[in-house]
Amino acid sequence: MLTLQPRQRVGHDILLARHGNHISSMRVDRANDRVIATLDDGSWDSAPNRISPLLQMPDSFGSFLRDDWRIFTVAAIAMLTIGAIAMSLAMGVASTMPTEELNALLVSYPAF
Repeated sequence: MLTLQPRQRVGHDILLARHGNHISSMRVDRANDRVIATLDDGSWDSAPNRISPLLQMPDSFGSFLRDDWRIFTVAAIAMLTIGAIAMSLAMGVASTMPTEELNALLVSYPAF
């Protein structure tokens, strides 16, 4: 099921549970999928961002767009094409109407 929640990083929680108030800074090492904490005494510790490598993380908005960009592109092109056809048909119908009927139509249109 698609939830579009931001991905939760468990590495922060693991490090906070291990060291509490003795952490001076934290950073995310995206290449290794880990969180690295610098402690008050100058040492460092790290924790993985996933509980299990087999655990499926929830989809984020970025991953949703990255996976389905082709569908969105085709849908956008289809809607632009339908809009262009509808506009050209409306312009064609409006150009074939006599001026009096077109004026009457434009005046009575806001009533709908």
